[in-house]
Amino acid sequence: MTGPADKAALIRHALRGVIDPEIGRSVVDVGLIYGIHVETDGKAVIEMTTTTRGCPATRYLMDAVRERALDTAIAGDVEVRLTYDPPWSPDMMAD
Repeated sequence: MTGPADKAALIRHALRGVIDPEIGRSVVDVGLIYGIHVETDGKAVIEMTTTTRGCPATRYLMDAVRERALDTAIAGDVEVRLTYDPPWSPDMMAD
């Protein structure tokens, strides 16, 4: 069985399928996923941001991240937390 870090890595990999509609790249590659923590009870907590406060795609992105993480069957429950600390910048994008 895989540990929490392995499970978080598998969820992060799955989130590459969630595309930011504004930029056209995955939320992982854009740098919107700040952290993934899988708790011992099987719940995954994903901390993410958007490119700007008030982004019209915020709800869409949060829902898509939650659904994609649930689809992995790694976590029985997924909580997506939105943060703007630190603020997103283009420097956070993968090359």
